[in-house]
This record gives sequence, structure tokens and C-alpha cells, in this order.
Amino acid sequence: MTHTISSYDDFKALEGREIGISDWYQIDQEQINIFADATHDHQWIHTDVDRAKEEMPDSKTIAHGYLTLSMTPAMTSQFVKFTNLERAINYGVNKVRFMNMVPVESRVRARTEILKVRQRAGAIQVTAQTTVEIENMDKPACVAETVSFYYLK
Repeated sequence: MTHTISSYDDFKALEGREIGISDWYQIDQEQINIFADATHDHQWIHTDVDRAKEEMPDSKTIAHGYLTLSMTPAMTSQFVKFTNLERAINYGVNKVRFMNMVPVESRVRARTEILKVRQRAGAIQVTAQTTVEIENMDKPACVAETVSFYYLK
């Protein structure tokens, strides 16, 4: 379900509610390698397929935790549609925990709950908790409490 936002009150009505569950996104080795190149994080657990076959659980490389976290805006973008958005700003992360490894070729999805909505400095400040789930696993990959600012026209 997509929620339409055109005012502070529209966002405030979502406070305390889960607002959506994203589609599944597959994590492949090419994506992991591109992220490793972009961040200069080439730790073997992410990029050395042959060594992972010998030394990693499930004999697979794993996605970077920060790759998983960085995918949350794309995964959650389908939950809210704006009629008059001027700009949105990621303000930060209050808390993030990487709770489970994401093996290569896994599928992940996000679910988000709006924790707090308030007006601040001409914007709507939204604190949300997003949980990134791994298909067929009980323990999530990541739980993050994020803070964003939305400026409406």
C-alpha cells in the first residue's frame, strides 16, 4: 500500500504504524563487488568467492552491512507518494544493528514503521525504524532507526 502525503497531518497519521513492506531485491556478487570498489572495502568475506567457499558459513560471500543499509531508501521509496515534495534529506541514523549476514544471491526486503513525526525548522522530521529481512531466515539482516526531513511546497 502506498500512502499519499501532502501535509504534516498526513505524515502524523502514520505515526506508530507500519507503513509498508517492500518487494524483494536480490543481492548478487556483481553488486557486492561494485560496492566494494566504491567504498574501498575489499575484505575477502565480501569479494573472494573461492576463499568463501572454503571458510564462510554456507560457503558464500556476504554483502557488506553498509550495502544492506544503503539499499533501504530504494526499498522503502514505494511506501510513500508525495503530491508536493520540494526535497527530502537524510538527516542520519540514531541506531543501526547488523544482526545477520546476507549471503550472496539472497533476497532482502524492507519493512518500515513510523516512530515519530514532528515539525522542525520548516520541515517535517520523521523518525522511522526499518527492518531489512532476508528471505527464508528468521533473523533480520539489519534494523535501523533513521531520521529524515521532508520539505513540502
